[in-house]
Amino acid sequence: MAAQIFSAILVIFIGVGGCVAYFWGANKIVDVIFPSRGVSGATAVDNLRRQGLIRPWLFVGPAMIILTIYLIYPVVETLRLSFMDRGSTSFVGLANYDWAIGDREFRNSILNNVLWLAVVPAACTFLGLIIAVLTDKIWWGTIAKSLIFLPLAISFVGASVIWKFIYEYRGEGQVQIGILNALITRLGGDPQVWISLPFWNNFFLMIILIWIQTGFAMVILSSALRGIPEETIEAAVIDGASPFQIFWKIMIPQIWGTIAVVWTTITILVLKVFDIVLTMTNGQWNSQVLANLMFDWMFRGGGDFGRGATIAIIIMIAVLPIMIWNIRQANKETGGH
Repeated sequence: MAAQIFSAILVIFIGVGGCVAYFWGANKIVDVIFPSRGVSGATAVDNLRRQGLIRPWLFVGPAMIILTIYLIYPVVETLRLSFMDRGSTSFVGLANYDWAIGDREFRNSILNNVLWLAVVPAACTFLGLIIAVLTDKIWWGTIAKSLIFLPLAISFVGASVIWKFIYEYRGEGQVQIGILNALITRLGGDPQVWISLPFWNNFFLMIILIWIQTGFAMVILSSALRGIPEETIEAAVIDGASPFQIFWKIMIPQIWGTIAVVWTTITILVLKVFDIVLTMTNGQWNSQVLANLMFDWMFRGGGDFGRGATIAIIIMIAVLPIMIWNIRQANKETGGH
């Protein structure tokens, strides 16, 4: 433990210290090469102009290099691998994409992802909006928001482990330690292996992501609600509008852009959902999703980089339009800044 703590501190020190040293040193070198003090007026002006042209690239340059290495290159390499065979030694053209279209498990994964897309973003956005409105009117609203936001700090694997105890099943005649089965048996019902129930197990897995992401939706939408001019609310009250009418006809239209951004952000997350399925069911009992299927093909059963890369490209193609729309909508909300 001591060694791990020391390693973590050392990495933080080297990382932060290295960044500070680079920016300070690069700034110093520019000042030395193009001095603006101790030189004639015309030369100082020229040097300041050169500093202004060079310095941004010195600061942004490392980030652009890292972005190219860790983002652009993997995309290009993954696209190349999707046209290769199992061992990435022979070019097979569109054979992997043809396989994906005809594969039953791939089609099942698509259907499960569509089911997740239909439920999770809508549930998170709806619950986040309702909670944001309700907690804004009570004195202990901040405490409630903190508790609802708390799951967002937990990793998907950690949250899955927590919910595994909730769904835990013990054989007939044994004490049910899972909260859900304990409640069912107390009410006179029979315990179930919830995560192995075909079709319905997808909803039990979705609940975990909804539990995590509702806090995110709540915080963003709560900020948007606070930005609504009080004059519009007061005018609606004076005109005799009911609380529901104020919520539906006054509040919602004014924060619709924010609602759309929250919805699409969670949609992108759902398209990439992996950890929860891997931890809870490992894709068994018809709960497979695209990201988990990609992991299976690429890293299990000997590894088929071609098919794994093909699924990765399909996920990226599905995410890309939503991400572009999301960025444009966010820019529109911030006035392009």
